[in-house]
Amino acid sequence: MENIASNELVQRISSLLNDARHRIVQSVNHTMVLTYFEIGRMIVEEEQNGNVRADYGAQLLKTLSIKLTIDFGKGFSKRNLEQMRQFYLVYSKAQTVSALFENHQEAAVTFQLSWSHYLKLMRIDDNSERRFYEIESFKNNWSLRKLHRQYDSALFTGFRLPETEDRF
Repeated sequence: MENIASNELVQRISSLLNDARHRIVQSVNHTMVLTYFEIGRMIVEEEQNGNVRADYGAQLLKTLSIKLTIDFGKGFSKRNLEQMRQFYLVYSKAQTVSALFENHQEAAVTFQLSWSHYLKLMRIDDNSERRFYEIESFKNNWSLRKLHRQYDSALFTGFRLPETEDRF
């Protein structure tokens, strides 16, 4: 009897720890995505307040990359900064930009996937198609690999809502 109770306790504690780990990973992913969105916003605003020339933007990203890599290590290559900038540009059009980063309740609803998911989704030009894959990824808990498979199978093209329903 003692062994059964002990096994049940271990299972309950293990379940609790696994749930906590999952929530921690989600929290880290969410914070990363919000941070990258905000970095993208700051880059765009700096570019708009400074010279709008392409040379300025390229030099800005190169300088930022060097300084941030020194201070924070990997993850801030010029290419990554370009992606953060693009993330802001793509998602600020579809979202209410009013302080997404500061208003965590609104942002929690807005960005619910991993950075890797958003890197894939940003490459989809059609807003309705991008939103469809974003919703389905979240709703069905798609891994990045599953999102790629669903996109490659052209799932969206087979998706049709009746005319009377709202799209999203």
